[in-house]
Amino acid sequence: MADQNSNVVVDKGQSRLSDLWTKEDYWAIWLGFLVIFVCLFAYFNFGPKEEFSQKIAKYNAIQQEEAAKAPFKTLEWYKAQDGKKKLKASSSGFGKFVKEWTARPNSWKTNPLDAFMMSEAAANAKNEKGKPAYEKAKAATAAAFAEAKIAQEAAAAASFQSADLNAAAQAKIADWRAVAKKESSAKKKVSHKPYNVIPTLIGLCAFFIVFFGIGIHFMGKSVSGFAKGFGIVFLVSVLAYTLGAHSISKQYGFGAEAWGVLLGMLIANTIGTPSWVKPACEVEYFIKTGLVLLGAEVMFNKIVAIGIPGIFVAWVVTPVVLISTFIFGQKVLKMPSKTLNMVISADMSVCGTSAAIATAAACRAKKEELTLSIGLSLVFTAIMMIVMPAFIKAVGIPEILGGAWMGGTIDATGAVAAAGAFLGEKALYVAATIKMIQNVLIGVTAFGVAVYWCTRVEVEAGKQVGAAEIWHRFPKFVLGFMAASVLFSVLDTNLGSDLGYSMLDQGVTRGGSRLLRGWFFALSFAAIGLATNFRELAHYFKGGKPLILYVCGQSFNLMLTLTMAYIMFYVVFPEITAQI
Repeated sequence: MADQNSNVVVDKGQSRLSDLWTKEDYWAIWLGFLVIFVCLFAYFNFGPKEEFSQKIAKYNAIQQEEAAKAPFKTLEWYKAQDGKKKLKASSSGFGKFVKEWTARPNSWKTNPLDAFMMSEAAANAKNEKGKPAYEKAKAATAAAFAEAKIAQEAAAAASFQSADLNAAAQAKIADWRAVAKKESSAKKKVSHKPYNVIPTLIGLCAFFIVFFGIGIHFMGKSVSGFAKGFGIVFLVSVLAYTLGAHSISKQYGFGAEAWGVLLGMLIANTIGTPSWVKPACEVEYFIKTGLVLLGAEVMFNKIVAIGIPGIFVAWVVTPVVLISTFIFGQKVLKMPSKTLNMVISADMSVCGTSAAIATAAACRAKKEELTLSIGLSLVFTAIMMIVMPAFIKAVGIPEILGGAWMGGTIDATGAVAAAGAFLGEKALYVAATIKMIQNVLIGVTAFGVAVYWCTRVEVEAGKQVGAAEIWHRFPKFVLGFMAASVLFSVLDTNLGSDLGYSMLDQGVTRGGSRLLRGWFFALSFAAIGLATNFRELAHYFKGGKPLILYVCGQSFNLMLTLTMAYIMFYVVFPEITAQI
């Protein structure tokens, strides 16, 4: 049976106690939670939790006092808010250590070596070049603050009873915030420091061999074979990060994920992927571990924060689009492979690669079908993250509506954030939050597909599939994803929004789990490319049905999401929209 299922994303079989230390899905959970617990222990035992708690209490007292005094957010209120935002546990010793040893290639324009190293002289030269703009922005911020202070004092002199003076003060404060944001951007151009990421990249490669090698050993595979080939997978990932960090790639949203697949495919379909590299192309192992870490970033408070409109956009539209696209593929396009049909439908409607992996495992899709689906997703994600913000601005769609639209339709979380940031802060917040709410459906989708496949599809094919097969089929790593989400949601609730932001969001996740998750995803995409042969994919494109399915499904998704977002945010719950 092993040979029969060697090309399937996950094998069919009986569940045993030994699965806990011999199966890939469980090792993804154990390794993911090893990262999570190490980060939690380090940040909460050696981090600045007590110091941050005291400062947050002081800033909250200021904000409460200001809120009681004025009918609008005063200068002092915003300064206290800025003070809280600067409290980041990732700036602690452990955070700096993790950031240094998980460093990726840096941005560059003309010389690829700039991605890997910068001398002190070069850093100083860049800082000097950016100084005039920074000094100008700094002076503009100071002037705007002075004007806002005068306007606020005038409103205060009238005991904040004059609507005109209050409005004038609010306008001046808004101007100061806008100018201060430009100063913050300018400051980054005078904050360059020398670096050399080559030694840390070598160390990171060695760490990954040991980290993933533990599971490789217990799964009964060759650790030495994995170690021999891993260097090439890691090198492709590094090159993908390097190309993704180029100014033009960043401008057009062509990131490391797409470059990893392209570079890997180029190697696989020209000189060919060497046989000694293939044991290291553990696509599912890498990405499943990363998906467990993704769960730490999906917290319930974010779902509650945006309210019912966001939940409707994410949880009502998504299953409708998924089911409709699958039916369209079967009834209209008559796609011969139901598994390919389902994986593309889930990839396009839920959240891209993450949902594709979980769904492929649930319906036992072939690995080349998963590769094809991910390839389509990456191409359309890159197009949509550029075209959608430009279109939204051109036709004058409101910022919040635009953010909701992108959050529900663009596949990758990173691409959603980039597209949202192009529109503005509110669009970024709404888009990223809706995408996080949608990510919750990864587990629900996997379970639903497993049930459907076991009780409908394979029974219709004449196979006797027992109820226990649903458990065998269900991708176990999803349990790790869900457990991480619950754990971090509980921790965030207990800590409170401010301390949770400083210690969890800006500490454990951004200063630990997210950094490694990015690498795990990059390794997976590089491995996908290295393991992909165009000749094996050619017959799936016969008649262009996968492409037609994706285009039609995404078109339906775009229309339905925009309609639902408008109804929820502007017709049914306009009061929630007004508070965002």
